[in-house]
Parts: sequence; C-alpha cells; structure tokens
Amino acid sequence: MTTPDSAPLRQILLVEDSLSDIEITLEALAEASVASNVVVVRDGDAALEHLRAPRVSHPHLVILDLNLPRLSGHEVLAAMRADPELRMIPVVVLTTSAAESDVLKTYDLGANCFLTKPFGVDQFIDVVRSIDGSWLNLARLPR
Repeated sequence: MTTPDSAPLRQILLVEDSLSDIEITLEALAEASVASNVVVVRDGDAALEHLRAPRVSHPHLVILDLNLPRLSGHEVLAAMRADPELRMIPVVVLTTSAAESDVLKTYDLGANCFLTKPFGVDQFIDVVRSIDGSWLNLARLPR
C-alpha cells in the first residue's frame, strides 16, 4: 500500500504506556509527514502478543519504551532478539532513562538505537522526526 504521494506506508509498533508520550509521538509522526500506520500497545506483554500474532508481515520498526508494565522494554527486546521471526525488526528505544547501565544493557540486547526522551514538546518532536529520517527514510529495512 502507498500513500497518494507514492511514499511507502511504513508499519510502526509504538510500545509506550504514557498517554501524553503516545500523543506527542503520534503528533510528531504526523507533523513529520511520516507515511505510516502506527499501532500502539501499552505494555510489554501486549507488544509481544501483537508481534507474534499471525499476519502477512511484521512492523518495519518498533519504538520501545523501557519502563513498561508487565514486561519491561528490556524483556521485550530480549524476547524479540531470541525469536527468529522477530529478531530482524529494527528497534529504537525511546525512554526517559539516561542511565549508562540502561544504554549498555539495551545495546547488549540488540537494540538498533537508544534515544532519551527530552522534556520539551518541541525537542520531543525533533527526536521523533530523527527516527523518521534515519530509520524510515534512510535505512534499508528487512522485508
């Protein structure tokens, strides 16, 4: 499926429990004119359930918070990388944590990118736009 301007429609799974961060992320994606279909889940269990559901294709990108109910973002990432069907999906971690231990653990588990959520709305939008520019427009993603 394509959008009217022929840009490919990207499938994004946003795993985030904060309603305000969900709204800002969706707003930023819209403002950046990202041709995407975003599915939002609010906990780690729901993320894995969605990813493992029978379908034709997986999302092109997962935007993952670390501080989630049920399963943490680290646990979701570890499960994805252990699953042959899910391990190639790019994962961008977008979290409030700036702890070096979280950065190291996240990359050790196979994340593609670690971004700390900024406090201001404008900066948050800039961060989400960078995800669009890097992961959805420039990077070649697995099919």
